[in-house]
Amino acid sequence: MSQLLINHNDDLKRMRDEGYDISVRSSHLLISNVPYVNSKREIEYGVLVSTLDLAGDKTVLPSTHVVSFAGSHPCNKDGSEMVKIKHQSEQKSIDGDLMIDHAFSSKPNGGYKDYYEKMTTYVAIISSPAQSIDPNVTAMTFPVVESKADESVFNYIDTASSRAEITAVTRKLEIGKVAIVGMGGTGSYVLDFVSKTPVKEISIFDGDKFSQHNAFRSPGAPSVDDLKKESLKVVYFKELYSKMHRNIVANENYIDSSNVDQLQGMDFVFLCLDRGETKLLIVEKLEEMGIPFVDVGMGVQLVDGALIGILRTTTSTDQKREHVRGKNRIPFSGGGGNNEYSRNIQIADLNALNAAFAVVKWKKLFGFYTDLEYEHFSAYTIDGNALLNEDQS
Repeated sequence: MSQLLINHNDDLKRMRDEGYDISVRSSHLLISNVPYVNSKREIEYGVLVSTLDLAGDKTVLPSTHVVSFAGSHPCNKDGSEMVKIKHQSEQKSIDGDLMIDHAFSSKPNGGYKDYYEKMTTYVAIISSPAQSIDPNVTAMTFPVVESKADESVFNYIDTASSRAEITAVTRKLEIGKVAIVGMGGTGSYVLDFVSKTPVKEISIFDGDKFSQHNAFRSPGAPSVDDLKKESLKVVYFKELYSKMHRNIVANENYIDSSNVDQLQGMDFVFLCLDRGETKLLIVEKLEEMGIPFVDVGMGVQLVDGALIGILRTTTSTDQKREHVRGKNRIPFSGGGGNNEYSRNIQIADLNALNAAFAVVKWKKLFGFYTDLEYEHFSAYTIDGNALLNEDQS
């Protein structure tokens, strides 16, 4: 059954967030992989089953304290049956291949207040003898929870947000379309971070191949076979991150005057390219279209046998745009030159940090993080470990 039902009920979601292998089938709530001791004093795993009472899509007070169980009868540590909870033993079919073998009864004064209390109480009773034999066994197995395409942009449920109780905050990032222009070291880390958010669509743009030097300044660990494919960067990264996020669109081209209109309709754009002349064209078009964006830059030099440099994050929104050219916050000259970065120094940590600054600013703009300064320009100096914020809106 749909994971939406679990998402909409705190008692069910709490079980899932704590790692229980829960599911709903034919109006029954199931917890799978519950450890117990059999009559031979061996540890086995069964399924705990309860009828599920609902009012629409909301759980209500459990109407019965009785649960069912699929497996042999749970026993105490010495192999004797747990008679205190024994109710009846009869094999029945709940749903197709789901067969139950026993029913248990343990009723607290006043009954169970919700399904979390009911199910976890029975799990504790049944699993206790098994845990006395092996303290490492647990029903909290944290299984992979898949989602359907009409429920989520993810291939599996975002249990990180629900466990941290920030689901409502995370939903602020459920915006329409985000573009990442340039899939080099920094752009690929931007994709890594953004793909873990509920953005409805992520478009990536780059016309270059994913080469061996790219492997040393990008997230992940490509194999030799991956490199031998000589895939375009956007193809490689789409394949990698589509394992998590369903809606990544690979555009196998650079952005230039002939196709800059591809950015029309974007809700936000990350600029992660070093071709200055092209960047000017894109910036002017984004300003014309009223699209907010962040441009990142890195200047790294080799001095006396060590690297020094600055990471730059420039933001442009409808609230503040004049600083981009008025204060030269974005360089519009060509890339390359004597900058050591253009010679592929392997500095994945700086790429990741530059991307993190950009993504944090994006999340501030959409209310995920609190923004006290509203800075539209920041510069991080590596050797001094100093972060400068300027151009407040």
